[in-house]
Amino acid sequence: MTRVIGLISGTSVDGIDAAMVDITGTESDLQVEWIAGTTYPYPEPLRQKILAVCAGNSLSMAEFAELDDAIAQTFADAALTLQGDNPVELIGSHGQTVYHRPPQTPQLGYSLQLGRGAVIAQLTGIPTITNFRAGDIAAGGQGAPLVPKVDLYLLGDRHHYQCVQNIGGIGNVAFIPPQQNSPSMGSNSSQMLGWDTGPGNSLIDLAVEYLTNGEATYDGDGAWAAQGLPCQALLDHWLQHPFFHEPPPKSTGRELFGWDYFRRCLSDAEPYSLSPEDLLATLTELTVEAIAINYRSFLPVPPSRVLLCGGGSRNSYLKQRLQKRLQEIYGQSVALLTTDDMGVNADFKEAIAFAVLAYWRQQGIPGNLPECTGAKVPALLGEIHNPILGKF
Repeated sequence: MTRVIGLISGTSVDGIDAAMVDITGTESDLQVEWIAGTTYPYPEPLRQKILAVCAGNSLSMAEFAELDDAIAQTFADAALTLQGDNPVELIGSHGQTVYHRPPQTPQLGYSLQLGRGAVIAQLTGIPTITNFRAGDIAAGGQGAPLVPKVDLYLLGDRHHYQCVQNIGGIGNVAFIPPQQNSPSMGSNSSQMLGWDTGPGNSLIDLAVEYLTNGEATYDGDGAWAAQGLPCQALLDHWLQHPFFHEPPPKSTGRELFGWDYFRRCLSDAEPYSLSPEDLLATLTELTVEAIAINYRSFLPVPPSRVLLCGGGSRNSYLKQRLQKRLQEIYGQSVALLTTDDMGVNADFKEAIAFAVLAYWRQQGIPGNLPECTGAKVPALLGEIHNPILGKF
């Protein structure tokens, strides 16, 4: 048994999710036992610096180094806070994505996550694995999504075609066909699919910040959007974006669906004189419709159930709209659950996944699924950093 802490801050930059789990087995016999989790907030000045960089603001190399170190320090603080008096043997830190560029033939992709693993290892005194995306990108992949292999072994089922739909800042899906062996699975990984579906909470969060002058950062439970009506004409215009219709493998980030795109959304909305409620309802519908279009266009068969995770899984209005839309496109009810219902914490599933990916890296087990990322071969993911001098 190995006790591992998984760390991740997603494209929403709303804090560091930290999950502590005990892991045994390898792949087909993988077992993950939940111990504890917390979301550790960024200091607001640091959060604003990260958001500015993600929006394209330039930095000197000295400022870049300071930002990288500050993020690593905050990730280390999150790990130490969660660790408490528990003996932890390994940390898997995804870091903070500040730039992501999918591959463009013949050019390899590029993905940059800040929060140096060497610093985290030194500050915590715990071996730390970081830079998970580089191995898949070097193998010709998108570097994303990396979680589907973990989803396969933790959430695979004998009978159901399942979609595991993460709704963080960006949405991504893992399609898992029925598994023919035991529930610990693995037999049908060649039939797995996975890709980014488009904006998740990113545009909704940006709209809330804009509409409240920064006093709020998200629409709790979708309560604000639920008071409005989506503008179908505006939604139809937004859905012409080529990303929604591009076949997988594909990945995206704030480079495509961030501040610049949100400003265009505001400009597009001006002729319609939308209320704040209507604007939020329309942006929420964009997330829902992005998922629905991707399912209808690229899944080989309809899913019998969809398992939600991430912040969007707590948005009741979004879930209601997604349930209705899936029924419309498939002509039948699709069970809409969360990964909580399957025993995997929906708030911390991504952090759990990077704990598992770190564990696999330590075991010498490839962590990507080429079927999902477009990589040419399975690859070891992550760079190992061992503390040399003990804690600073």
